[in-house]
Amino acid sequence: MNKQIAAFAAAGLCAVLATSCSGNSGAKTLPEKGMKFVVGFDADFPPYGYKDGDEYKGFDLDLAREVCARNGWTFVPKPINWDAKDMELDSGAISCIWNGFTINGREDAYEWTEPYVDNSQVVLVKAGSPIKTLADLAGKTVAVQTDTPVQKALAPDGDCAELGKTFAGVVVTPNYNNAAMELDSGAVDAVALDVGVAKQKMLDLPGKFEMLDQTVMTEKYGIGFKLGNTELRDAVQKTFKEMVADGTAAKISAEWFEGKDVIVLAP
Repeated sequence: MNKQIAAFAAAGLCAVLATSCSGNSGAKTLPEKGMKFVVGFDADFPPYGYKDGDEYKGFDLDLAREVCARNGWTFVPKPINWDAKDMELDSGAISCIWNGFTINGREDAYEWTEPYVDNSQVVLVKAGSPIKTLADLAGKTVAVQTDTPVQKALAPDGDCAELGKTFAGVVVTPNYNNAAMELDSGAVDAVALDVGVAKQKMLDLPGKFEMLDQTVMTEKYGIGFKLGNTELRDAVQKTFKEMVADGTAAKISAEWFEGKDVIVLAP
């Protein structure tokens, strides 16, 4: 009888401990081998992430793929509507946003890794355009992608409001492919965008565009996770730093940026 009571007591204690542990893991899910790591990205944002035929390619996707390989996770690239990125993240449909994602102005909205790329916002114009400086944009129409830091910076209450006030107008487009087409057609006079994307557009369409020497603003890229999901953020950052330390990150960068290492993350 005493043995049975002791057994029941031990079982009860185990149940309590199991419930307690289950509750903790429910609040903070630790990354495990075999899990799906779903990367939310804009599929019209080369060279960071884009669709090429039936494949998704890009600098950030290659970095994410290597992080997954080292942790035994299943890499799943998921193109998203940029306007719906927060809904995708909050619902758990994606594990993170990793696609030339700017930290500046969003510092408190996500769990961020340390910055891994310094990125400038520049201006792209048609080849042979009389626009050579930011001052030459006065009275011109400038395209920007929706919900981007440069769009917010050029707004009346933004950090670059004084520059924006000189424009004849700002055209907001869903993605930079549309912006480039509008620039090529003459519907707009210039496009304000990320320097990496600007360089890629010039490579993809040689002789069509030029980039101004002056920059609109400087920003930093990070990997954004849902608020509270520090475990996954830390695991990704730890692996990323290991890739920096052993030279893998620099190798991936060189493949996308003409031999250059654009990674600023310290090992």
